Order: sequence, then structure tokens, then C-alpha cells
Amino acid sequence: MDNLSIEVGNGVHLRAASSYIRLQVFVLERSLALSDEFDQKDQSDTIYSVLFEEALPVVTARFLQEDERVARIGRVATLKDYRGKQLGSRVVNSLEALAKEKQIERLLIHAELTAAGFYEGLGYCSAGKPYDEDGVPCITLEKQL
Repeated sequence: MDNLSIEVGNGVHLRAASSYIRLQVFVLERSLALSDEFDQKDQSDTIYSVLFEEALPVVTARFLQEDERVARIGRVATLKDYRGKQLGSRVVNSLEALAKEKQIERLLIHAELTAAGFYEGLGYCSAGKPYDEDGVPCITLEKQL
């Protein structure tokens, strides 16, 4: 795990790398519908953060700016063999840095209930009650920047 690098941007290679991870994790492993996982928010200008081990994309997250002060981090996914190594925090931190550059004041994450503790460890707080998203129990968390 010495050859890790992270890229943030809207390049077509990052969208492809992110899609590869999300297909593996959410569609094949978790059995979410392909049409639910890949939505209209995956556009040519969508920003992704992807952590690579050499050329292999292993962790990803998506950044959506909701308005001039609020953005949302979503579709955070880590390939099975790379979980439990604190790598997900790297893509979240990279998108937080981007949000600060853009002068975003508040970040939102729609997290699966099982992942809420991970985000709370990164300084996010629950903002509301649990709800169902694509058949998965979720909760919205937020962080003031």
C-alpha cells in the first residue's frame, strides 16, 4: 500500500474509475439496482475523488454542489480488499478540501445507517431522522466548514 495516490476532478478517467468501484461495491456486491446507483447526477462535469493503488482504483466518492454554500458528498465506496484501512477518509478529506477552496460552508452526506459512525468519526453530525433510499436505511449527516 505504498503506491497510493489520489485524484480529484471531473476527468473522464475519474468517472470511469469511480464507476468501476461503485459497480463492484454497490451493484455486484450489495445487489443495488444499476439504475439506482448510476443516476442523472453522474454528468461530464461531476467531480469525483478516486484513490488509486498504482493503476487500480480502490476508493471513490462523488461531490455535488447543491448551491453556493452547500455541497453533498456521496457514493463513497471502497473495494472489499481495501476496507478497514482508513482509506475512505482520504477521499472524504480530499472533497472537504475542495469544498473549502470553493468556500462551501456546509457539507451533507446521505449515509447508510451502518456507515454513520465512520462519518461521525470525521466530524459529521446527524441532521434528521433515518429514511429509506433505494431500499437502504440511511441518514443525513452534516459538517460545518
